[in-house]
Amino acid sequence: MKWNLRWAAARRDIWRPSELLVAFSQVGFEPSLSKVAQLWSKKPISLRLDELDLICAALECSISDLLEPEPVARVGEERAVNGGDGDGHPTPDAGSQPVRPTPQRGKRGPRALPPN
Repeated sequence: MKWNLRWAAARRDIWRPSELLVAFSQVGFEPSLSKVAQLWSKKPISLRLDELDLICAALECSISDLLEPEPVARVGEERAVNGGDGDGHPTPDAGSQPVRPTPQRGKRGPRALPPN
C-alpha cells in the first residue's frame, strides 16, 4: 500500500505536521506531535481504524485518498523479471539447476537416522 497523507494534506493547504495536528484537533483527534510527525514522514506499520476515520474527517478525504494499492511481485514473477530467486539473490545460469546447500556435519560426525 502507498501512504498518501502528504498529498491529502496538501489538497487542504496543510504543509507541516504542526498544521496537521491543528486539523486533527478540530475533529477530536489528539495524537502527540511525534506521532503526527511519524505519520507525516513515513508509511505507518499499523493504524487503528478509528484513527483512520478521524484522519479522513480532518482532511475531508476518503480512505482511498490516503491508501493506494500497489502491485505486488510474486516470488516467481520476481525471479523472471530480476533473474533472482525472489529473495534478492541471483540464481546461477537460467538453464542450470538451482544450487542446493550441503548439510553441515557436526563435530561428532553425521547424524544417525531416527528410530523406526
